[in-house]
Amino acid sequence: MGVFTYESEIVTAIPPAKMFQALVLDGDKLIPKIVPKAIKSVEIIEGDGGPGSIKKLTFGDGSQFKYVKHKVESVDKDNFTYCYTVIEGDALMNAFEKISYETKLEPSPDGGSICKSTSKYYTIGDFEIKEEEIKSGKEKALGLFKAIEAYLLANPDA
Repeated sequence: MGVFTYESEIVTAIPPAKMFQALVLDGDKLIPKIVPKAIKSVEIIEGDGGPGSIKKLTFGDGSQFKYVKHKVESVDKDNFTYCYTVIEGDALMNAFEKISYETKLEPSPDGGSICKSTSKYYTIGDFEIKEEEIKSGKEKALGLFKAIEAYLLANPDA
């Protein structure tokens, strides 16, 4: 098994508390509303949504995948961090044992925030991730993030 780590940063005009609320705390309901072609639904299979909970994300018709299940590892509302691990689903492509994500929102000097994300891909056997696969995943994550940002800018009271 190999572990490949990928880090990225996204800058937004939205303050950390508001972005964290939309992306993490209200994300199960808000994300399918904003991007239904990407994510059709999110349901809690086990737990209350906090650490240890299992969530099932059903992808929209525009996705190449059907679903994933992920385990919530931690939610820190004070420090705006969220960690979860994809543990099941066709997005693992029989190539990954799991994929872990850590997201942290930090204040930026202009009043917005910087979203720092670390992804760890735990491969099965000698499987190696291609650069274009990482790039494709990064572009999808950026698209989702920007869609949430646009929604919050258009709906400041949301």
